[in-house]
Amino acid sequence: MQERPDYSKFIERLKMSEDETRIESTKKRHSKKYRTARENLNHLVDGDSFLEFGQFAVAAQRTRREKEDLILNTNADGVITGFCKINSDISKKLNADAVAIVYDYSVLAGTQGLFHHQKLDRIFEKAKTYKLPIVIFTEGGGGRPGDVDVLTQIAGMHIPSFARWASLHKECLRIAITNGYCFAGNAALFGASDIRIATKGSNIGMAGPAMIEGGGLGKFSPDDIGAVEDHLLNGVVDVLVENEEEATNIAKKILSYFQGSIDKFDVSDQELLKNILPDDRRFSYEIRDIIEIVADLDSFIELKKGYGRSLVTGLIRVEGIAFGLLASDCKFLGGAIDSDSADKAAEFFELCNDQGLPMVSIVDTPGFMVGPDSEKEGAPRRMGKLFKSSSTFKNNLVSIFLRKGYGLGAQAIVGGSLHKSTYTCAWPSGEFGGMGLEGAVRLGYKKELEAISDPKEKEILYNKLVDKMYEAGQAMEAASFLEIDAVINPSKTRETIIKAQHSLK
Repeated sequence: MQERPDYSKFIERLKMSEDETRIESTKKRHSKKYRTARENLNHLVDGDSFLEFGQFAVAAQRTRREKEDLILNTNADGVITGFCKINSDISKKLNADAVAIVYDYSVLAGTQGLFHHQKLDRIFEKAKTYKLPIVIFTEGGGGRPGDVDVLTQIAGMHIPSFARWASLHKECLRIAITNGYCFAGNAALFGASDIRIATKGSNIGMAGPAMIEGGGLGKFSPDDIGAVEDHLLNGVVDVLVENEEEATNIAKKILSYFQGSIDKFDVSDQELLKNILPDDRRFSYEIRDIIEIVADLDSFIELKKGYGRSLVTGLIRVEGIAFGLLASDCKFLGGAIDSDSADKAAEFFELCNDQGLPMVSIVDTPGFMVGPDSEKEGAPRRMGKLFKSSSTFKNNLVSIFLRKGYGLGAQAIVGGSLHKSTYTCAWPSGEFGGMGLEGAVRLGYKKELEAISDPKEKEILYNKLVDKMYEAGQAMEAASFLEIDAVINPSKTRETIIKAQHSLK
């Protein structure tokens, strides 16, 4: 049977979107060891689940370019959008419905034009209506001044896309991936996302070279602006990966934690926890070793590792159930919570609260970081924000004290008080007090210590007083006064988390 002319024309137009037709742009991407937009899309979504919006869009440049040129070189106006399923192969329990948005850097450097923004606005609206999570690839150069067909604007600021993206906060989980250059409007979308993944060598900036030079601030190469290494330290980037393939895998795994539980998981030997802490309470240890044992095997994903390093934030599964994880890292500042780590923890409490994710807080902290330098960093405001975020957390929260639980800092990371959590417990090594034992002795017994001139005699008294305070503040004493709910066998940590979680169902 002979094909109808209109059908043949339709098929030819569809082929213009394919990498096999767009040979030169595909070669250029591959020469940089990057993937095409549709390669990233096909890796992200399940099978044939993608339902595309606006595939036939082209740049608003019909008055300056030929039709064939527009179709081939401004395909989809530089962004692919649509409904899809992600992770439906992992478990039937997961809600796999999602939205995918993939910027196409091969189209006018991934810049944002008239129809591009209209596509964004439409898919944002649908995501909000159906409360769908979004994975977005944001590589691109920001606003596009070359859309000469636009005659209804002067400044090009009558664009609702950025407000609509920001308004999805608390409504839809937004996971952003960037690779290469991500500037201006693209960086705004990346920065306003809930979880941000970047590839090594990426550059992320709220302005690109042209805007910086236009503002009279000098000439810069794109590689001089917003290096990803800087953004790891300032908290912009949550996860750093090698390339787009790894970024997509991580995005899918992170998304799965917010989609539901899984049935299959493996477990480490929990008896290892009994002797994992050093005998001397003054020595540090690797908190991530404990996390890896408590969590299901290979389920721990750390977020913002290079920022606010005295607290670890991340995602884990315990018996297939997803949890947000907050944990003290005594290897940095002895686990004291500085302003950066307070901000990091506050944002994490808010994310888990907004997305309905239960949390586990593993504590070993001498409290908030103190001193003149800490106050210069805005400690009262930033640490106060942590209290606000943790105390308004509405989901299940299990708090486990490994060792130190001192002062306001310890309270802040378990919901604001020891009784805010669903269940508050400690290992036998737990110790509690209004401030660190050593500091409490120096402050509370200052006159007695100053009255002794012999250094050795002073040290003997000091150690005796510390030991006395340690005995008074031990976990079992705190439990006997009902300040905490229980002291648990370290090997029963997983069991405790699950029992507390199931008690709410």
